[in-house]
Amino acid sequence: MKTSLAIPVQKTSKSRLPEIDFSNLVFGKTISDHMFVADYKNGEWTDLRIEPYGVLDLHPANAALHYGQSIFEGMKAYKNEKGEILVFRGDANAQRMNESAARMCMPEIPEEIFMEGLLQLLDLDRNWVPSGKGSSLYIRPFMFATDNYIGVKPSETYKFIIFTCPVGAYYSKPVNVKVETNFTRATEGGTGAAKTAGNYAASLYPALQAQKAGYDQLLWTDGKSHSKIEESGTMNVMFDINGTLITAPTHTGTILKGITRDSVIRLAKDWGMPLEERFLTVAELQEALEKGTLREAFGTGTAATIAHIAKINVNGMDYILPENPSDAFSTKVLNELDGIKYGEIADTRGWIVKI
Repeated sequence: MKTSLAIPVQKTSKSRLPEIDFSNLVFGKTISDHMFVADYKNGEWTDLRIEPYGVLDLHPANAALHYGQSIFEGMKAYKNEKGEILVFRGDANAQRMNESAARMCMPEIPEEIFMEGLLQLLDLDRNWVPSGKGSSLYIRPFMFATDNYIGVKPSETYKFIIFTCPVGAYYSKPVNVKVETNFTRATEGGTGAAKTAGNYAASLYPALQAQKAGYDQLLWTDGKSHSKIEESGTMNVMFDINGTLITAPTHTGTILKGITRDSVIRLAKDWGMPLEERFLTVAELQEALEKGTLREAFGTGTAATIAHIAKINVNGMDYILPENPSDAFSTKVLNELDGIKYGEIADTRGWIVKI
């Protein structure tokens, strides 16, 4: 693998690979041997290195702990039949992370540092990438403030880290969701479009209440009227009503610009699938459920990939969706994306970087 940055590597003295049961992976629990680290100070990224994965030494006055300057990304790498590592749309993740950084008053990460740190880390830990459909290496780049100062202002120093986790499926079965019309995930003018830690912290309580009631996730509605479907807790959402794919637009700044969402939209357009990027109202959704015109609903996300929705609760009423037939759009698009990610279908869109 050709590299343009000389990144020092400190290898672990003892790999944990022999301890790992790759047939029984719990999502996010198993961490690979190494991590890429860079520090931001005096206006530039310095001290790029790859080192053994380990604990961080944080001061109690760390600015991120008190004022929430923390952003992250989620992406995946896959292994094809030849044993090569395939990274899916890493450049899009790098771009989105910098959009989050700008919103949170944090420094942008040059794409060269992001991608070179990622690719060299994956090359070192390539044996951590699982083989077989349904398995992948989840990649977590994140950045947080490191000033040791109690005061409400942007930090002047930051740390950027990438670590990885071998994972299986995030959802092992179709999900049940509930339309949320009380709590709010994001409002216009807020940070909904940024992948920042605080957004997820604010969603935990209402999501927990839904889980106690038997639902896997919420379908969030807009913060002003709670009348329009926005996204779910771990994914963007799409609805097939009478053969037209409907998904919320991202121009309001309340919805995360999902990489998988964008990939599905591009495939839908290539295939001539009728598509509307607009807000589906709660009333429209309930009407489609009652009339049987909602053919399918599914979530899109890096962790979830394509998550079929089995049940939707609207205004206290449960609606069971029909089982997805083999010719359903979501099934077709899942097979296409998996084929590209695992190297079984030619990548004609420049989505794959091969190691």
